[in-house]
Amino acid sequence: MSAAALLLLADSRLPAGGHAHSGGTEQAVRAGAVHDVASLRAFLVGRLHTTGVVSAALAAAACRTAGAAPMGGPVSDTAGAAPAGGAAGAFTPGAPLSWAELDAEADAVTASPAQREAARQQGRLLLRVARRVWPSDPLEALALAVPHPHHPVALGAVAHAAGIAPEAAATAAAYHAVSGPAAAAVRLLGLDPVEVHRLLAALAQDLESVADRAARAARDGPLPAPSAPALDLLAERHAQTAQRLFVS
Repeated sequence: MSAAALLLLADSRLPAGGHAHSGGTEQAVRAGAVHDVASLRAFLVGRLHTTGVVSAALAAAACRTAGAAPMGGPVSDTAGAAPAGGAAGAFTPGAPLSWAELDAEADAVTASPAQREAARQQGRLLLRVARRVWPSDPLEALALAVPHPHHPVALGAVAHAAGIAPEAAATAAAYHAVSGPAAAAVRLLGLDPVEVHRLLAALAQDLESVADRAARAARDGPLPAPSAPALDLLAERHAQTAQRLFVS
């Protein structure tokens, strides 16, 4: 695994549009749910154990899918498909899902249409950038099968292209689930950035635990699907707000 590549992939300065998304923080601030470091901590913990674990598992699964093709070639869109008559999203331990199945899984566990749209926007931008930075056959296969993939699906595929293992892909996704919203809170509320980074440092062990759980689920199944109704409602309200600083 390339530690340097993992740092590049997790860097907020990667020109993939991540800075334009607050992950619900803007609307949470508007509603008064996030107003200081303590309330931000509660918000981030909630995101980490819902959206975070879902995204981490999808990223790890996508990383496995990208690595499943012989010699790094394109992944068949039917690879890992459920048997005829089986339930949608059926998971066979050890068998990677196809790109279409992974994207459908992401759709199924994202209840909010606004969140689905935001995730696809971020995924499309990340995939576009990564095809130039880390060109590879799996990324081309993903772009062909799902032109606008969900962000964690794109993230996992890009992780493999960058030489990153599924476990580290899960860590990157879990980190994105809290780092972006934390940075948005600093901008929205004028919080002390040192205190916010201190908060993120305190969440490091929890983040690693979530990433480990997600990576094991991506390998052994089933993929986790905890719900976060409050985040769904915040996303829908944000999408209907006329004046916004962030896309989501």
